Amino acid sequence: MKQLFDQTTLDCSKLITERYSTSFTLGIKTLDKKFRLPVYAIYGFVRYADEIVDTFYEFNQKYLLEKFIKDTYEAIEAGISLNPVLHSFQLIVNKYKIDHDLINAFLHSMEMDLYKQEYTDEKYEEYIYGSAEVVGLMCLRVFCEGDTAMFEQLKDGARSLGAAFQKVNFLRDLKSDYVDRGRVYFPGVDFTKFTKESKHQIETDIQADFDAAYGAIKQLPRSARMGVYLAYVYYLTLFNKIKETPATRIQEVRIRVPDFQKMTLLAKTYVQFRFTEI
Repeated sequence: MKQLFDQTTLDCSKLITERYSTSFTLGIKTLDKKFRLPVYAIYGFVRYADEIVDTFYEFNQKYLLEKFIKDTYEAIEAGISLNPVLHSFQLIVNKYKIDHDLINAFLHSMEMDLYKQEYTDEKYEEYIYGSAEVVGLMCLRVFCEGDTAMFEQLKDGARSLGAAFQKVNFLRDLKSDYVDRGRVYFPGVDFTKFTKESKHQIETDIQADFDAAYGAIKQLPRSARMGVYLAYVYYLTLFNKIKETPATRIQEVRIRVPDFQKMTLLAKTYVQFRFTEI
């Protein structure tokens, strides 16, 4: 039965999300039930593409990514794939009419990660858009359920939220990105002499993204709002912990929010959502 096959592949993407990210899993579980599997499918797709360029160093990463890209477009065109991640993703792309330009931009950013490079302002913005902002836009397509006017109204906020999440990840993962992978995402920053001033400048930019995203979150359909708001609160908490960490320490430790604190944030967010207009 095709329906059983579809459901099984969507469940695979759910499992991937649960294994890789407790924070996003908590956020997705607070979405309306109709949105959960679609967002799991999007996360599973972007997670596996990212895994190719971030983890599989003992293999031919360029070949693996090229095959993944080819298989992605074949799955979308044919409406089927024996790769469960790609099959579940194409189901959502075709059902919600996710713009292929968003997928192209994401996969291009993954290609950029195959090469060690220092980013100019232009390349930095290109990478952030493709690796993070378009993921927010894919999810927004799902949440808007075909309402084009709503999508247009909220798309800038969705991009800002994706950008904020990615830039926080960059600061959190400075050690692995710079030391282990030779990547320097922030333009004009010398991480051999990472100063308090450089860190503050990056943090100011991230705060602006968070502020721009908040207004859009408040306008999301209520069925999607709490899940997105919880992810926002989690990342804002992580960001505040990073801000409290001295520049001299940021390359030595990986800042994280403990699981018990995530559960506390979930409870507080639920109460706030229940009794306010968030």
